Amino acid sequence: MPSAATPPTSESGAPSLRVGVLALQGDFAEHLAMLRRQGVEAVEVRTLDQLEACDGLIIPGGESTTIARLLAAFDLTEPLRDRIRAGLPTWGTCAGAILLADDVPGLDREPLGVMDMTVERNAFGRQVQSFEANLDIDGLDAPLRAVFIRAPVFTRLGRGVRALATLPDGRIVAAGQGHLLATSFHPELTEDDRLHGLFVALCREYASVSSQARAS
Repeated sequence: MPSAATPPTSESGAPSLRVGVLALQGDFAEHLAMLRRQGVEAVEVRTLDQLEACDGLIIPGGESTTIARLLAAFDLTEPLRDRIRAGLPTWGTCAGAILLADDVPGLDREPLGVMDMTVERNAFGRQVQSFEANLDIDGLDAPLRAVFIRAPVFTRLGRGVRALATLPDGRIVAAGQGHLLATSFHPELTEDDRLHGLFVALCREYASVSSQARAS
């Protein structure tokens, strides 16, 4: 298995997969560490050139309003929206999941609007109401310990969006839509990197299809 410092390479010697983490605000460093454990090249994304070079992107937790404001300030909102709609695998955690949705009551900035779902922000109260729970997640063979910090819930899933995990009371906390993944919790704050592994697999598939399309 390749080490975190030595991502797999193609025949040309270049890294075979580059996965970005939006690094404008929030806990991007933890996601980068998780991705490097998967043996891929994990990079911070703050510019259009960095975004264009990625085979996948994680939008981390943080403050959803702040991240939305910074996306606009860095002229990344429309390019990011366009790349996601063109098929870029994208995973939003907590605030990142909020920004992926097309309906976010109370958000004073425009979300990316690429997932047909409604998100309730801060659904569990203040940070002192943070908690952990074991979740059965579609695609994982054993429960994952999930960390919820001022977490949202997904109150409506539209056409093509499916629930991947729910709490015992039925509230949806993970959802998928094709090449998109949204989780209301923080898997990067645990030692369990299986969700990052699933996302990397999605990025590999995208990179392979993109490479074949360029070669044809």
